Amino acid sequence: MVSGVTAKQNIYQRFGVKTIINAGGPMTRLSGSILSPEVREAMSEAASACVRVEDIQEAAGKLIAEVTGSEAGYVTSGAAGGLALSAAAAIAGLDVARMDKLPDTTGMPNEIIVQREHMTAYSHALRLPGAKLVEVGYVGYPGQGCTWPWQIETEINERTVAIFYSIGNSPGAVSLPEVVEVAHRHNLPVIVDAAAALPPVGNLRRFINEEADLVCFSGGKAIAGPQASGILAGRADLIASVALQHQDMDVMPATWTWRDRYLKDGALPGPPHHGLGRPLKVGKEEIVGLMVALEQYVNRDHAADQRRWEDMLQEIASALQDVPGISIDLRGRKTASSVPIAVVAFDEAVIEQPVEAVINALIEGDPAVAVSQAHVHDRAIGINPMVLQPGEPAIVAQRLREVLGYS
Repeated sequence: MVSGVTAKQNIYQRFGVKTIINAGGPMTRLSGSILSPEVREAMSEAASACVRVEDIQEAAGKLIAEVTGSEAGYVTSGAAGGLALSAAAAIAGLDVARMDKLPDTTGMPNEIIVQREHMTAYSHALRLPGAKLVEVGYVGYPGQGCTWPWQIETEINERTVAIFYSIGNSPGAVSLPEVVEVAHRHNLPVIVDAAAALPPVGNLRRFINEEADLVCFSGGKAIAGPQASGILAGRADLIASVALQHQDMDVMPATWTWRDRYLKDGALPGPPHHGLGRPLKVGKEEIVGLMVALEQYVNRDHAADQRRWEDMLQEIASALQDVPGISIDLRGRKTASSVPIAVVAFDEAVIEQPVEAVINALIEGDPAVAVSQAHVHDRAIGINPMVLQPGEPAIVAQRLREVLGYS
């Protein structure tokens, strides 16, 4: 017999899963952020009734459009899901026959231009609907490691459907406004990966203001919404294509919710059925949770967040200042999205273990502590305070002291 959970038993304990103190930031592999009580309550309330998914998506789209200044919005399964749907929209538009064929793009334009500085593992999402990525420019900035606008324009042809832009640290890349200027001169949309571009909160509007056509944000990072949620903001016609390819369209034309919108005047020959976005669906609970989290995020005191994060890092640094073999850099070290980071560097000859062993000991110990591995190549770890809760900075410092044999 399968035992039930008791009133006082933690759900993770019930299934034998160890919780962690997250000093690595709201990364997917560390299960994102922590939901506020209001978001958790909203998701629980959403789970208590059924709605038409297209109705709740349209309500969410209005909020996203208001917050971002875009024509339309949509809730996706993370930013990666948003990228895949964006590429599908760029390829198929409002052509239901093309939607029906994806990811087979035989005989249809399917090329997306991307600067080499912006080629990351996340670019795989663009290939999901059958896009071919065309790389331009060089890597290795400074020197000749850069991209020029003419290199982008040279690759534009009758097979091009979009230009991709990734927000992050990519010196030498053509700027977003310059990319937009080239793309729009050729009537091409610009798809922006802004998954981790928050904070600052102003970035919710910045890329739309710079005339990007589709912008993807993570919902489970800085916004602190459900981990598997994302925001897609942009042009109304492209968002319409996303919605048509994303939702469950197992309906008859005469009973389709959007029959008057698309069928009455012959805009479409019929509803598309189970498009490429079907595996990328989001539930009513995630949509509602993200809506509440987004409202909270835009109304938050972001200056207070920065001060709180800096105080947490200073607390950790102060607690470790007497430990030999380490140095802590708090001097303006930030993520690409302006979150302060403590970089703890190790003299491995002094601590007598490699940095990888420190990382493993932290996460495998009790309590388990996860840290950022972005600085391992410098023989260091990063401490990102975004998900740390009150009282946890002291535990992070104590666990580091224990692992280094200086408790």
